[in-house]
Amino acid sequence: MSDHWYEDESGPLVRPYTVTRGRTRPANEHGIDLMSHVTALDLMDPEPRLDHARSSLLELVRREPRPVAEIAADADLPLTVVRVLLADLADAGLIKVSEPVTHTGIDDPDLLREIAARLRKL
Repeated sequence: MSDHWYEDESGPLVRPYTVTRGRTRPANEHGIDLMSHVTALDLMDPEPRLDHARSSLLELVRREPRPVAEIAADADLPLTVVRVLLADLADAGLIKVSEPVTHTGIDDPDLLREIAARLRKL
């Protein structure tokens, strides 16, 4: 059984907007951007019945927690579709979407000068 829900030669059997029920944005306000980290949650309750697209995304996340951009690439779906589907999974309590890690101070000019000076010494 293939992980893809389309034929390689003919393209998608179902248009992406059909999978999201015509939505182009998540139903609830979720902060899901390209680098948001997605993790599957361990459930004690039985998992709700999901359609093929949502269950495929959930399986990708269960294999390994990863950023949204990687999930979209692995699923071979447009980012907007993946964001809507991930928001649905988050609303169902099946995944956790974490804000991307930011490195404060990384753009500090003094720090960058120090790094450049030490690289020149090498």
